[in-house]
Amino acid sequence: MFGAPARGESPADATYLDADILAAEARHFWFHGRIQVLLWLLRRYFPTARTLLDMGCGTGSVLEAIRRNHPSIVLAGCDVRFTTLSAARQRANDIRFFAADTFALPYESEFDVVVALDVLEHIDDDRAALVALRNVLKPGGGLILTVPQHPWLWSQVDDFSCHRRRYVRADLEAKIREAGFELLRVTSMFALTLPLVVLSRLPRRNEAFDPAAELRIPAPVNTALSLVVSLERMLLRMGASLPIGSSLVAVGYRPIPA
Repeated sequence: MFGAPARGESPADATYLDADILAAEARHFWFHGRIQVLLWLLRRYFPTARTLLDMGCGTGSVLEAIRRNHPSIVLAGCDVRFTTLSAARQRANDIRFFAADTFALPYESEFDVVVALDVLEHIDDDRAALVALRNVLKPGGGLILTVPQHPWLWSQVDDFSCHRRRYVRADLEAKIREAGFELLRVTSMFALTLPLVVLSRLPRRNEAFDPAAELRIPAPVNTALSLVVSLERMLLRMGASLPIGSSLVAVGYRPIPA
């Protein structure tokens, strides 16, 4: 059903963090670092893209950054949650936003690029979701996605966020290929900050779980971590493939039929 969740894609995931996420997106090293990697991958692999869909666009911060850096691209954003779409429209009212789940997208062979940042881990049938994303791409179109990595890193944060899984690289690569994509690049991200993530997610005796704790960090710490993540981006641009990190990023494309 158009505009309704399907196959485990919940519109209620981590609902009450909306205000915290909106505040964090403007300054937090993780959000900024992820967007900068996305912008670089877009320039590197899809420089002639003219249309782009952000699947699971949230509050629209990613699309807003793409618009600033690639003003010629026609942008669209999709999410299952009406509250986040409302916030997205307020930030960027010249971008088309619509409500639909991954399995009810009203397009076929429409976009040059589809972006899905930290979306797949919320969907029960991630294989079918990848096929659905392929189908809205033009032949030769590209996919950029990120997912949380390392099942051993599972914590209360994942439970709260309604994650279905954290990924192993080989499993993600296999699923992307099975969905009909050819892979261009797969690497870990946030490798240098991984020890801090591990420490932050250790259970603490007699402390209540605070799901927004990782979003609220002191400004000097955030500045230092931003510099660390910038160094990591330099390594990626030089061709490095990082073996570990709290996230995975993958780039693929839909082959053009012979």
